[in-house]
Amino acid sequence: MPLESYDFVIVGGGVIGLTLSISLKKNFHNASVLIIEKENILGFHASGRNSGVLHAGFYYTSDSLKAKFTRDGNTAMRQYCEKKSIKLNNCGKLVVCKDEQDLNRLTVLEERAKSNNVELYRISEKEAKNIEPKVVTLDSALWSPTTSSVDPKQVMGSLLSDAVNLGVDVVVNTQYLYFDHDKDRVITNQSSYGCKYFINAAGLYADKIALEWGFSQDYRVLPFKGLYLYPSSTIYRPKVHIYPVPDLKFPFLGVHLTLTVDGDVKIGPTAIPAFWRENYKGFDRFSLSESFEIGIREIELLAKNKFNFRSLALAEIRKYNKNNMIKDASLLLSNAGELNFNKWGAPGIRAQLVNIKKGELEMDFVCEGDNRSFHILNAVSPAFTCAIPFANYLVDEIKKQLNY
Repeated sequence: MPLESYDFVIVGGGVIGLTLSISLKKNFHNASVLIIEKENILGFHASGRNSGVLHAGFYYTSDSLKAKFTRDGNTAMRQYCEKKSIKLNNCGKLVVCKDEQDLNRLTVLEERAKSNNVELYRISEKEAKNIEPKVVTLDSALWSPTTSSVDPKQVMGSLLSDAVNLGVDVVVNTQYLYFDHDKDRVITNQSSYGCKYFINAAGLYADKIALEWGFSQDYRVLPFKGLYLYPSSTIYRPKVHIYPVPDLKFPFLGVHLTLTVDGDVKIGPTAIPAFWRENYKGFDRFSLSESFEIGIREIELLAKNKFNFRSLALAEIRKYNKNNMIKDASLLLSNAGELNFNKWGAPGIRAQLVNIKKGELEMDFVCEGDNRSFHILNAVSPAFTCAIPFANYLVDEIKKQLNY
């Protein structure tokens, strides 16, 4: 049976909650740590549904947390997988161009890679075709040799074993309800737990929980649904990931060809505005209050067209069509239309934070806290890649709050 009272209670059993629990045990050696997860498994949401790509870190400006954590996280996660004998596909990635504007953006990415100390090479169209014969690009491309793939569920299983072996307690099927500030207890649908320091790693619900503590005043989560399209049979397997040059104003990378850890290919994802936080399929997990709240926010964003939300939404909704998705993929791989892409995979929901005061998407990690609680409001993509160094950073920030 778990202890009744804990030094640290973490709400949310995704990859951030797990890696954070491990880092807490390594830094506060005698501290007791509990993870509370409302689902019957850890990683049910974003952590278990993400692409499995370990990004290299050249998309982001050098002054961002993402730049450092993605670079360091790529190395740390690949080393972790090798140490634990977890399957790893070190396939690399090509970033390709379709027009002159993309060539200019390619130069920006090249400069960011240099500033971030990330291994990245500008190569010719011929060199790109030597890496992947069917690739489509204009004049040149970027080659990222450290971009890899893992099985997120296998990684999550290994991290869970590590956490438990270090003495972290984990309870599932346990939904956080509220915090009793008079008694310093976390109240759940199953039991209550004494808590000296509360950590909110609740992903899609991080803003709601933070508001209870007086944080997230300027922020709200806006959910986006991501879907990948799979082939019914594999006729041709690209040798590497193939991505377009992204629009750097948005945190989404556009339709791309992604290789799984086994080398299978998928195209996507969509980033369709969702109507409630767990809007995975049909009316499963439907919440009328969430739907109303999020609907009002999305209507306002559409009307005012903040951060070009109208064009973003229309562009993403267009992707919710197999033919359009394949058409986009054909700009990256010449034979994409012949590869029998006809099956939608399991959807994922991305918890994207919006600054409601400024009316813009938050592009970097956002956290708030004090000496009683800490709230991870924007564990933004690629959080899975960043998880290990990001967790260490979070512990350092918690130490500052505790004057430890």
